[in-house]
Amino acid sequence: MIIKFLIVTIRSSIIAQITGLGNFSIFVGMAIKSAFRPPFRYKAILKQMENIGTDSLPIIILTAIFSGAVLTLESGQMLYRFRTETVVGSLVSLSFTRQMAPVLAALMIIARSGSAMAAQLGTMRVTGQIDAIEAMAVDPLQLLVFPRIIACILILPIQTIVYDFFGMLGSYITGVKVLGISEAFYFYFIQLYTDFGDITMGLYKAAWFGLILSCIACYCGFHSENGALGVGRSTTKAVVASSAAILVANYFLTALQT
Repeated sequence: MIIKFLIVTIRSSIIAQITGLGNFSIFVGMAIKSAFRPPFRYKAILKQMENIGTDSLPIIILTAIFSGAVLTLESGQMLYRFRTETVVGSLVSLSFTRQMAPVLAALMIIARSGSAMAAQLGTMRVTGQIDAIEAMAVDPLQLLVFPRIIACILILPIQTIVYDFFGMLGSYITGVKVLGISEAFYFYFIQLYTDFGDITMGLYKAAWFGLILSCIACYCGFHSENGALGVGRSTTKAVVASSAAILVANYFLTALQT
């Protein structure tokens, strides 16, 4: 009986996951398809870019400066043991442009804006606002979902550039002013080992991360139910699922580009 119960439970879980993945794929496909039908929501896209991008700048700048400072402090102390502390600038530069900046910027956007998207759409769903939009013959995917998706795709690369800049600023202050690394060597090795391809790799990842996190957040919020409790669960699910998806996607994007 126990074995049979486990088999039934596992089978039900697998079926539920496959069904959920199918529903998610249909949701994303319909949202993207809605963008090719008039009217085109340019103002809605710009508004979402402001909400996701401009309002997230303080937390992006703060985390970038201190993550760059911490990485420089730890790697600099380690490299001192091998008398190679002068290359700490290139180490931090490559780490940020290829990996840390797009991933950490995406996680910050998830924490601040992804949760807000899920909560906003979830509240609109449980209060009947989305049903009212559908009753007026307006496509809610075109009005509410697609502007958030395209805004995230456009904003994440910009936020990644901001993260790169302020992360390297924190690294410079810590490396040159605190650890006493030669400023000339610091910038020389950055120019020597960091090229344009490393930067574009991070921006390419950021665009994919924007697509992933926005689709998951909108899907979870759009399908909220059971009132305020359901909105809270959808928001939590959106943050957890999109954060995990970003880390998994980062591995596969890195593997494809190496």
